[in-house]
Amino acid sequence: MKDSLVPDPARIEDIRNETPDVVTLRLVFEDRGKMETFSFRAGQFVELSVPKAGESTFCIASAPSDRGYIECSVKKVGRVTEAVHMLEPGGIVGIRGPYGNFFPIEAMKGGNVLFIGGGIGLVPLRSLIREVLSARSDFKRLSVVYGARSERDLVYKDELDEWRTRGDMEVVLALDPGGEMEDWKGEVGYVPSVLEKRTIETKDCTAVTCGPPVMIKRVLGVLDGMGFCSSQVYTTLEMKMKCGIGKCGRCNIGPLYVCKDGPVFTYERIKEFTEEIF
Repeated sequence: MKDSLVPDPARIEDIRNETPDVVTLRLVFEDRGKMETFSFRAGQFVELSVPKAGESTFCIASAPSDRGYIECSVKKVGRVTEAVHMLEPGGIVGIRGPYGNFFPIEAMKGGNVLFIGGGIGLVPLRSLIREVLSARSDFKRLSVVYGARSERDLVYKDELDEWRTRGDMEVVLALDPGGEMEDWKGEVGYVPSVLEKRTIETKDCTAVTCGPPVMIKRVLGVLDGMGFCSSQVYTTLEMKMKCGIGKCGRCNIGPLYVCKDGPVFTYERIKEFTEEIF
């Protein structure tokens, strides 16, 4: 039996530049049998390794319904991510996983879903959004509130345009004050403030958020003020994850390990640890 901690080699099929410091890798396992049997749920992550640079955790940006490949979006922030940004199509990386829990998409069916993202935090939300859209008739109103520091920092620009023109979902884009250009037609303001101005029906609605820690903290407060129950609100915390299997201890918050107990949490579960997290 293959050791589950040994990475499987995967070939880079394509690389897309999302922003000046974010790229998306489309990956295909060298073993086609592995590619056919690899399964995951929206919200889970993998360990991606680059020869001579090391490995790091990355959430899966593609959806389970996107068969034949997986995608990871990588922001340049350190040694491993810098090595990823130097890779080219045809290069080989290692993948192990998937790890962690996932968004309870079955429980969301039949209701409304509100997605709130900031910057690179749209990555795990993208996996869930794409999966929800693959079964659009199972959900009612879909709303996305997403913002970044400037227009060039918005990830998945083509996909955002596609979502905005679908006609069956609401997409609100926002830029931080000072980050907008003269031709910007979206909102100007920080994501929590933009969210706060909206009228949201909380009954039968699930809210999912991911972004910079300070944004998540403020968004949770806004949702609380809107009347959302803490059990209706989900976030994904990828902070400090390293080994992916709960052995290194880097990602513990209180009695929880983000990599094993998460990375997806209800606000209800982490409410008493917010000062430690944020």
